[in-house]
Amino acid sequence: MRIDPERCQGHGRCYDLAPALFGEDDEGYGTVLGDGVVAEGAEHDARLAVANCPERAIDVLKEAR
Repeated sequence: MRIDPERCQGHGRCYDLAPALFGEDDEGYGTVLGDGVVAEGAEHDARLAVANCPERAIDVLKEAR
């Protein structure tokens, strides 16, 4: 996963809904924690954050099968 900084407007829904996956920078914009790989068991939180980003700034780069 990654957050496109050009689309992110700093609503904070990603880090409010999935604080284990997303954080915020000094200006309140979302950041992906770690290397962007979603750990097993955190898939629901990742999908929730993606679905709730009003700017569609969170990109899923590759889904495991």
